[in-house]
Amino acid sequence: MAYSQSVLRAARARLAQAKAERDAENAGHLAEAYERYPRLAEIDRALSATVAKAVAASMRAGEDPSQAIETLREKNLALQRERAWLLSGLEEGFLDDSPICPKCGGSGYVGDQMCECLRELCRQEQKRELTSLLGAGNARFEQFRLDVYPDEHLEEFGCSARSMMRLNLSRCKRYAANFAPGAESMLFTGGPGLGKTFLSACIARAVADGGHSVVYETVIRMFSDFENAKFGDYSEENQSRTDKYLNCDLLIMDDLGSEMTTAFTMSALYTVVNSRLMEGRATIISTNLTPDAISARYTQAICSRLLGSYRLMQFLGNDLRRKEQ
Repeated sequence: MAYSQSVLRAARARLAQAKAERDAENAGHLAEAYERYPRLAEIDRALSATVAKAVAASMRAGEDPSQAIETLREKNLALQRERAWLLSGLEEGFLDDSPICPKCGGSGYVGDQMCECLRELCRQEQKRELTSLLGAGNARFEQFRLDVYPDEHLEEFGCSARSMMRLNLSRCKRYAANFAPGAESMLFTGGPGLGKTFLSACIARAVADGGHSVVYETVIRMFSDFENAKFGDYSEENQSRTDKYLNCDLLIMDDLGSEMTTAFTMSALYTVVNSRLMEGRATIISTNLTPDAISARYTQAICSRLLGSYRLMQFLGNDLRRKEQ
């Protein structure tokens, strides 16, 4: 999975800080032990020296090193026994100098694979980033209220708004629970204040909790990032702001149609939509536009992908935000 550079940088910084703190703690304990038992420092220096002597003895030309090595081994064992006796006077585990992570030693990687310790920090940083975008509200499926949607039958749709929203809620919960890279893309359409953003946020939180990389952003901010990357000063940070939209496991684009329609935004939208479809990366787009309005506003290439390759989910009802006023 591809976490954004901002998430990865924050996670690496936290791991590096934790490693430095562990190393400092281990060094502090060793210094305290040496102060309490000066003989312990002498033993450790002697043990280090015996290793060098053993290597030299084994490489000495024209001599059989076996006897010298055996002598050094016996001396080494005697020093280790004395060291163990001295350590018995310290609390258990006081000189446990194990690294912050036994698998990667605190580097964050095992070979070229990200270690689980760094992956967990990425998950935490991503949740923190999502929380800052989505707010600390109750964006949980359990908080979604179906009773606020009208239950009157609508001939046009063959069901009530409440029935339609019950189906949407069920689909969104199932989508989030079973999410895996390559999941289908979805298009949420309907008027303002019908729960599109809320259910998108619920999916974002649940999928991120499952350990997948999620980017949630308004289309206005996304297009601004692409504009800065193309026309602003070239920098790794500007580039990473656009890469995240293309490489994350799940991209959620909120409020399509709120942006100014220009050749540039059309091109950027096509790039994101087409690239993610070609690479099998899931995208959720919410919009107040109807399918007909989408066809009238965007190019045929964009519309054919949004209306032909995305699962269309219609949101019905009355503007819930107006009810709260």
